[in-house]
Amino acid sequence: MRYPASEKLEIIRIVEQSHLPAKRTLDQLGVARRTFYRWYDRYLEGGPEALQDRPSAPSRVWNRIGNDIQDQIVEMALEQTDLSPRELAVRFTDEKRYFVSEATVYRLLKAHDLITSPAYTVIKAAEAFHTQTSRPNEMWQTDFTYFKIIGWGWVYLSTVLDDYSRYIIAWKLCTTMRAEDVTETLDMALAASGCDHANVLHRPRLLSDNGPSYIAGELAEYIDANKMSHVRGAPFHPQTQGKIERWHQTLKNRVLLENYFLPGDLEQQIEAFVEHYNHQRYHESLDNVTPADAYFGRAAAVIERRGRIKRKTLEHRRLQHRKLAA
Repeated sequence: MRYPASEKLEIIRIVEQSHLPAKRTLDQLGVARRTFYRWYDRYLEGGPEALQDRPSAPSRVWNRIGNDIQDQIVEMALEQTDLSPRELAVRFTDEKRYFVSEATVYRLLKAHDLITSPAYTVIKAAEAFHTQTSRPNEMWQTDFTYFKIIGWGWVYLSTVLDDYSRYIIAWKLCTTMRAEDVTETLDMALAASGCDHANVLHRPRLLSDNGPSYIAGELAEYIDANKMSHVRGAPFHPQTQGKIERWHQTLKNRVLLENYFLPGDLEQQIEAFVEHYNHQRYHESLDNVTPADAYFGRAAAVIERRGRIKRKTLEHRRLQHRKLAA
């Protein structure tokens, strides 16, 4: 129970004037001795004004970032408007070697009216594939998606994505969705990953849906010839291929912001975005490392380096707080 300063002063007066011991008087008043003597010490030191309730929060939070750091975060947000608060926090930590949390960046951008609602709806897969991968090139996901080129027609993007790291190993724009298009994309993936000549015990498994090109005999012969295996998701259950479905959504959210009149223009934009996605875009499900970091085995070193930056940053903030409090 909280007492106003006037009631605290009245209780002090009653205890001072009582002929009973202080303990019995406080028991009758229902006030703990520890609480009373804390009030009394403040009263003796500062008078009745010292009995006013003190704010529970400290006047200065030791972990608060300085104005110069806040200005740098806002400046980066204005320069790189496509970054979310999560991506901005990770990018700032990596580039400036100074740790800031996603929540801190969000509050700061919100205060500067720099938070906007996304122009698209995020759809998250409800279920994951039942067998989780533990290393790169253990399983590849592949699928087609389509784009319309104005005055030209439809083209189809065939992609091979590494299930473990979400790294885009190979992709190809096609005019059809035949088994031949799938095998050509797989040829590119095997060459890019080195699996076409490396002596490995297990070749990548291929995960796909049940489209005509993926159940064709030509693809089955290719899989056998390259000593791979092939698994397919259940019909009408795209969540099994959720990672490559999510890649398609991420790609289209960015690439379809423009219209295209020639296949070469679309291909150029896809190539630029694949480079950005693989090497620069921080993936939340990968502990905010890039797919390339996870695919090439750099993820643990990146996360460890960020941990060191965080510890140094927090120690620096503590020292700054102690200097200001001294």
